[in-house]
Amino acid sequence: MTDVTSVVALKELVARLSREQNKIQDLLSSLGFALRSFNNLNQFLELIPLMATRVTDADGSALFLYKPNGQIRLEQLHWQDSRQRKNIRKALETVSNQITFAPNNNQIATPTNVLNDQMHRYLGPDMQVFGTAILVKHTERGWLCVLSRSPEYTWTETRQKLVRLVADQTAVAIENDELAVELRKKERLDQELEIGAEIQRRLLPRQCPFIPGVALAARCRPANRVGGDYYDFIPTSHNQNILQNIQDNSEEGRWGLVIGDVMGKGVPAGLIMTMMRGMLRGEVLHGHSPGKILQNLNRVMYAELENSHRFVTMFYSEYDPETRILSYSNAAHNPPFWWHAATKTVTRLDTLGMLIGLDANSEYEDAQAQLEPGDIIVYYTDGFTDAAAASGDRYDEENLLLAFDYACRYYNEPEEILDYLFDLVQEFVGSNRQNADDMTLVALQVVE
Repeated sequence: MTDVTSVVALKELVARLSREQNKIQDLLSSLGFALRSFNNLNQFLELIPLMATRVTDADGSALFLYKPNGQIRLEQLHWQDSRQRKNIRKALETVSNQITFAPNNNQIATPTNVLNDQMHRYLGPDMQVFGTAILVKHTERGWLCVLSRSPEYTWTETRQKLVRLVADQTAVAIENDELAVELRKKERLDQELEIGAEIQRRLLPRQCPFIPGVALAARCRPANRVGGDYYDFIPTSHNQNILQNIQDNSEEGRWGLVIGDVMGKGVPAGLIMTMMRGMLRGEVLHGHSPGKILQNLNRVMYAELENSHRFVTMFYSEYDPETRILSYSNAAHNPPFWWHAATKTVTRLDTLGMLIGLDANSEYEDAQAQLEPGDIIVYYTDGFTDAAAASGDRYDEENLLLAFDYACRYYNEPEEILDYLFDLVQEFVGSNRQNADDMTLVALQVVE
């Protein structure tokens, strides 16, 4: 009879353990489903103390999370006895207000002991407290504590493992939420960058104007969506009919041709470039010489650039179709190349002048070049000369000069010359490598 009783008792024990195991598996499966399904972190965190209580057969469980300043906050609480829940919450909130924990700070080497001591103080010495850390990327972000008033309750290895599983799921949910926040920030930034890039594209000339006696080509390839390179074709006020006939895109009279580069790239450089464009166009209408235009622009821009730690290089020129004279001044920009059709040689166009924004009192020289039919001028930014191959070698100015000289001998159109130069520098850098800096070319060819 005793043997039969023992067998029955053993079967009942096995059945009970099986039911308990199935219950725990169901609870953890539900938690995993919630992790995959919930988009709201707070909704998921509400389940954590309940799950921790159920899988460990405790009286309750509390989830503590750290604030950015290190203060511990009672995030969620589950307590089986609803009559005691209010008092338990009040006591745990008092506990959390007493503790400030700085992760990786040796002053509090065992925060779980501090929590235990405070809980025993406010909940009574008969409350058993067991907890485990919530680790996100190896950094403590909080604690999951199991509470029981039963003197027979023990913190078994199985219960420890189960609570760690729940804590790990909590850490995954926190990390996923932070990644989702970062992704949304990135998406907003991408949208803002795209808007900035579109504005910048609209500010750069959509096409080259028709200027009698010359052929023009221009191209800008930003390293990022928003760049710091700038070029423009500006009708001057020397011919009163120009402003009345702008829509015809075929004005006679002098034209301003400008190229510039804001030190740096990305959104800050793009914003400075946009501001500079408006100021320069206003200066050009006053009818001053190129050197005076740069001088006035520098004085205006100095106040804007003084605290930005950014400067601008710029080459400003004006071409007169009637005389074929190119008047110009340089503010420390890369000197354009001038290909002389008659002698088949290349020289540089340059004058003395400081960076715009460096010194409010800088002065800029004026110079002129008498162009002849067949002559070609190419304006460029340092994205070409600083372009680097995988080996680290730079393309440099001499290589660009040689390539330009070759292109002028064997190509007839400015567009063909730009195609050749862009293809050559991309081949040098490598087809799979991104340009480190913005690259801009503008070509002017005298055709008659």
